[in-house]
Amino acid sequence: MRRQRPGTPTLEEVATLAGVGRGTVSRVINNAAGVKDSTRRAVQRAIAELGYVPNLAARSLAGRRADAVALVMTEPDWRLFGEPFFSEIVRSVGDALSETKVQLLLTLVRTDAERQRFVEYARGGRVDGIMLMSVHAQDALPDMLADVGLPLVMLGRRSGEESVTYVDADNAGGARSAVAHLLSGGRRAIATITGPLDMYVAQCRLRGYREALEQAGAEAQPSWTAEGDFTEDSGRRAMAELIERAPEIDAVFAASDTMAAGALNALRAAGRRVPEDVAVIGFDDFPLAQHTDPKLTTVRQPLEEIGRTMVRLLLEELEDSAVAWRHVMLRTELVLRDST
Repeated sequence: MRRQRPGTPTLEEVATLAGVGRGTVSRVINNAAGVKDSTRRAVQRAIAELGYVPNLAARSLAGRRADAVALVMTEPDWRLFGEPFFSEIVRSVGDALSETKVQLLLTLVRTDAERQRFVEYARGGRVDGIMLMSVHAQDALPDMLADVGLPLVMLGRRSGEESVTYVDADNAGGARSAVAHLLSGGRRAIATITGPLDMYVAQCRLRGYREALEQAGAEAQPSWTAEGDFTEDSGRRAMAELIERAPEIDAVFAASDTMAAGALNALRAAGRRVPEDVAVIGFDDFPLAQHTDPKLTTVRQPLEEIGRTMVRLLLEELEDSAVAWRHVMLRTELVLRDST
């Protein structure tokens, strides 16, 4: 018999009763592949027992499209919106949508109140789908949007077990190639400036750095790692800290071009020559990388392709709401310039 209970059952309650995660419940509801039959049956039993009804209002507007999608930036730090990454993604997404009749809306969502307000706005039919960028590990917004059945694509992911559609670059592989290049050039005391480690992209780039050292039989010293936040100022501070803490450093891999640019400034202030004393590699291949002194060796991630792929996946889901979530990983490329 179906359990009688006050209030409206939530997806979280279904997950708890079935003994699975929220993402697994979403996959069962959307009839997605990759769920064990026993798990699927457990979720279906919990749905029946609780009387849970998925809110698919946003997908039931047959023929009543808003002809608009939202690109949502969830970064709580206002400073980061001035970084090149955001403008490059906005440009690539806008270019891809310019070939359609779909309007692009940009919005910032930084607090719990803004998350709830945006979900209510989106489920009201004002947009047909959502693209999210700069999502941190504990951000609930992707799950909140998936729970109400809104088509969704993320740039990057919150963890290795992401349960919504995303497009990502091979961040670990790109970092490995960067550090392998430094090792092949005879560098042995290789430091790294990470991004904020509550973001999976920063964790992956740090993992690639460590893996490259391990594969070469080297060991990453704790004093060789400093955390930044993808801004130029954080790269400058982190590099100054590394120089003071580990003066033997002869190379640094920075997890973004902007942090690498800050590292160049700190090295110059400390009287270290690049690349003679310290080689520097960034990540992204923004136009900035060709205007630093010296020009930055960097890992190119295909931002144009990332934006276009996000748009393609979202539009495909708008055409067929039964499409299972998809994970797309795009290749990176090491671009050699003067800083190594």
